[in-house]
This record gives sequence, structure tokens and C-alpha cells, in this order.
Amino acid sequence: MPRVADLAELVRAPAALSVPGDVVAGAAAAGALGPRTPALAAASVLLYWAGMAANDWADRELDAVERPERPIPSGRVSPGLAVGLAAGLTAAGVGLAAAAGGRRATAVALPLAAAVWGYDLAAKNTAVGPAMMATCRGLDVLLGAAGGRTARALPAAVTVAAHTWTVTALSRREVSGTDCALPLRTLAGTALVAASAAVPPGRRLTASVTRTGGPAEPAWRAPAVRTDGRRTVDVGNGRRALGTVAVALPAVLAAWYAARYGTAQARVAAEPTAARVRAAVGAGITGLPALQGALTARAGSGLLGLAVAAAAPLGRRLARKVSPT
Repeated sequence: MPRVADLAELVRAPAALSVPGDVVAGAAAAGALGPRTPALAAASVLLYWAGMAANDWADRELDAVERPERPIPSGRVSPGLAVGLAAGLTAAGVGLAAAAGGRRATAVALPLAAAVWGYDLAAKNTAVGPAMMATCRGLDVLLGAAGGRTARALPAAVTVAAHTWTVTALSRREVSGTDCALPLRTLAGTALVAASAAVPPGRRLTASVTRTGGPAEPAWRAPAVRTDGRRTVDVGNGRRALGTVAVALPAVLAAWYAARYGTAQARVAAEPTAARVRAAVGAGITGLPALQGALTARAGSGLLGLAVAAAAPLGRRLARKVSPT
């Protein structure tokens, strides 16, 4: 009977902290944040764990040579248990998504589950592997958007998918190491990803307040009025300050993401060893919540974006105990 710690290692339990932010970012972008968002996030985590268990089951013979310390080749978890757990988690994830989000969520969860298994069983070691894994993460963002205006979540889905492509491309060189060209390409991709998350989607026009006998005044310049009808101090400065914070927060979180993950990739470019590649992959996984937080804040949910981003340092701490790769 395997220990809980062995199963946690099999499914890369701490890495699941990088998953709920996909759903939250998608829901925020689509205007679909609500009571069902946590359940959809939980369904996403179950599908992620299923994919990790299926990955190790599919790689059990290769891992016996390259990663013998993993749960299956080390004998701590049997292959049958691993694939059974993967199947059960998949069914649970799709079922929870259906129960929480109805037909629209099911319409995303089913192809997401198929993409996860397709990657593990067929695409992973082919040229389309990174694109397939990027598709998984993009669909994960759209799972959160189910029930809202899905088209509005497409930019966030593409951004997360692009990040995932860089991590997956690096992960293929975790054992052998790489050359300097690959980390330079993924670093350029990371810069574009961070820039896309930092830029506001567009300025919204504000309503105007018309004063008698005067020109229209922007809503953010509307003066405070006492109960006796007399004007008091102008509150525009405070509102402008809040607006500045709202605009700056996505850029700050995107810069945090880029600094953490980008630095790890720069180290690979300087010394492209297998150990540094694994460190960069870990940084890409544990740093993803900062990017998701930026996308959530970019959609107008600043406090929620900060909460999502807070998973990044927690994930790094837990990764010291259970490897996310």
C-alpha cells in the first residue's frame, strides 16, 4: 500500500497550486466569477493530477532508466494503481465540472481531458508535444470562462498557453541538458507573455457629469457634495490614485513573473546543464500564479489577482519537499 507522500509525489501535488489561477483568470476575463468558480477550479486540479499520474504511467519504462527515483520505477506505486488513479481523477474532474458548470463547462472539460491523455500517451515526445500541452492550459482558462463571455477570455487563454509552451519546450531537456539557443528562444517568449499580461486590454470610456451652465465633467472628476447641496472637496485625486494602482498592478505582477522565470532561463543560457533546465522548469511552474494574477487583475479583479499571485511563493516553498517536475 503506497503512502500518501508517494501518491502526492506521483501527482506532483504542490504543482497543483499553479492550476486554479487558470480558471480564475478565465472567469475574470469572461465576467463569469461566481459561486461555481471554486468548483471549476477544483475540477481543473483533479484533471491536472490525473495528467501527472498518467504521465508517469506512460513513462514508466523510460523513467526506470532516466528517473529511477520516481514512484513507479522505484516500486513505491504500482503501474496499475497509477493508471487507475489517473482514470478516476479524470472521471471525477469531468463530473465535477459538469455538476458545477453544466453543459458549457462539460463542453470544455471533455476536450481538456482528451488533450491531457493525448499528450501523455501520444504527443509528448513528438514535435507537437509543446503545442498539445499549451492547448491543455488554454482550455483550462476557458473552463473558467464557461457560462460567461468566452470570447473575452481568449487573450488570457493564449497568454497562458504561450507560457506553457516555453515550459514544455524546456522540460524536454530536463535529463540531457540543452544548448544555449533553446533558453534564449523561451526567454524571448516569456518577455512577450509578460508584456501581453501587463498591458491593459483597452481604456473604457467613462460617463460624464454635466454641471448647469458649464461643460461636461468626467465622472472621475465629479465633486463631492454635502447634504445641503454645497460642493466640498474634489475627490478626483483619490479616484485617480486608485485608477493608477489598478493599471499598475497587472504590470507589477507580470514583472514579478518575468523576473523569476526569466532569471532561471538566463541561467540555463549561461550554463545549459540538465540541473539548470530542471530549475527553470520548476520556476516556470511555480511562477505561473504570478502571471495568472496579472491576467486576473488586468480583467479588473485586483484583489483576487493578488490572492492568485500569492500562490507563487507558497508553491516554491512546497517544491522543496515535492518536485513539481
